[in-house]
Amino acid sequence: MKTAPARMANSAWSCLLALGLLTLPLESAEPPGGDGGERETSVTDDASLRDALHKARAGTRIQIAPGRYRPGVFATDLKGTKDRPITIEGSDPDNPPLFEGGNEAWHLSDCAYLTLRNIAVKGQKHNGINIDDAGTYDTPSQHIVLEKIRVSDIGPEGNFDGIKLSGVDDFMVSNCTITGWGGQALDMVGCHRGLIQDCKFNGKAGFSQTTGPQMKGGSSDIVIRGCTFVSAGARAINLGGSTGLQFFRLVGAKYEARNITVEGCTFVGSQVPLAFVGVDGALVRYNTIYHPGKWIFRILQETNADGFVPCRNGRFERNLIVFRRRDVQVFVNIGPNTQADSFKFHDNFWYCEDEPSASKPQLPAQETGGVYGIDPKLRSPAHNDFTPQSKEAAEYGPTAWKQDRRDK
Repeated sequence: MKTAPARMANSAWSCLLALGLLTLPLESAEPPGGDGGERETSVTDDASLRDALHKARAGTRIQIAPGRYRPGVFATDLKGTKDRPITIEGSDPDNPPLFEGGNEAWHLSDCAYLTLRNIAVKGQKHNGINIDDAGTYDTPSQHIVLEKIRVSDIGPEGNFDGIKLSGVDDFMVSNCTITGWGGQALDMVGCHRGLIQDCKFNGKAGFSQTTGPQMKGGSSDIVIRGCTFVSAGARAINLGGSTGLQFFRLVGAKYEARNITVEGCTFVGSQVPLAFVGVDGALVRYNTIYHPGKWIFRILQETNADGFVPCRNGRFERNLIVFRRRDVQVFVNIGPNTQADSFKFHDNFWYCEDEPSASKPQLPAQETGGVYGIDPKLRSPAHNDFTPQSKEAAEYGPTAWKQDRRDK
């Protein structure tokens, strides 16, 4: 019989398997849960935690008791296997261990088949959680799961991130909450084949919050799914960005990001919910955008090195957009050196709350199948319930996305 933690681990790895982000041989497709020589260690203080990390091997499960722990936890070369991942978790999901203060809470380098879950980090001056490839670009950290992690009050100003991933492949960030940060809520540099799902990104007064999630530096094949963004930075999601060429993984990539999907998400506020920045191919579908501060989205090119592709090939489909004309004077901000006319727009639902007759947007390419000027009758925006009640809006936004997934 599998323990509750083992069932949680199986759920996380199963999500990666279903998305094709993890490849296991058929005979080992389900990670073991308590059999096969795993070693479980319970820790209750800083010394025992660091000792457990030092001794961790494939199959180790470290359970951290509730309480306050010293930040600055550093571990390198923690490598589980396909069959025997390493798991580090708070023993009580409702009362996670807290790592408060310092420059960083956790820093994990050159790791593989590792799950970190049920912990809280708060008040770091630099990054909350940092996972990287130790600067060895040809050996990325891989098969990393971050689950049910609470990150808050990072920075508060400057390029300091809630979660920073550099050179991480085949990863999942699930059911995490990030509140208040300086630079990026979730910064991905040279990361590939990732899933960010069911997370909450909440901006906070007094924090600079440049962007929410950002994928750049040659990142590719990343899905952001079912997440909520509330005043989540000037750019709630940065699809691409601006990276020094020496930090690109893969070396020689000619795009900041490629093949990015944002689906089933809800955006409230932010100067702009979505910024396409040096991205080569992105799909944004079935999202609700409510009261953006200035633009619906931006198309920009911030890396202009020789051979770089222009920002291009975005698709914007089945989204539900409710905006105010007093806030949004320009629908799409288009910068130089982009290929904005390569973007495609299909079947989006647009409603201008304070001037319904001004609902039809000016876009860089002709939209097909758009709906304009009909009130979607959102159930209760004041209580963060953006479910459309009008039948005309039923096929747009996250509610329709969930139904579409069930139908398939």
